[in-house]
Amino acid sequence: MTLNHELLNLLACPKCKGDLALVDREKGLHCSKCRLIYPIRDEIPIMLVEEAVEETAWEGSLKP
Repeated sequence: MTLNHELLNLLACPKCKGDLALVDREKGLHCSKCRLIYPIRDEIPIMLVEEAVEETAWEGSLKP
């Protein structure tokens, strides 16, 4: 099952309120302003700044 893209369009980065983009086969949401990736676990975006991973430390690819 994939994430609902219409609902994802409503999400914003909790840190800067910037736009988010799906990365790494729907395993994360990337904020290009903050350079953070919010993980997606069991199809649920974890939208906590404390859980975000810096893009340089993200194990996956930044490609959608």
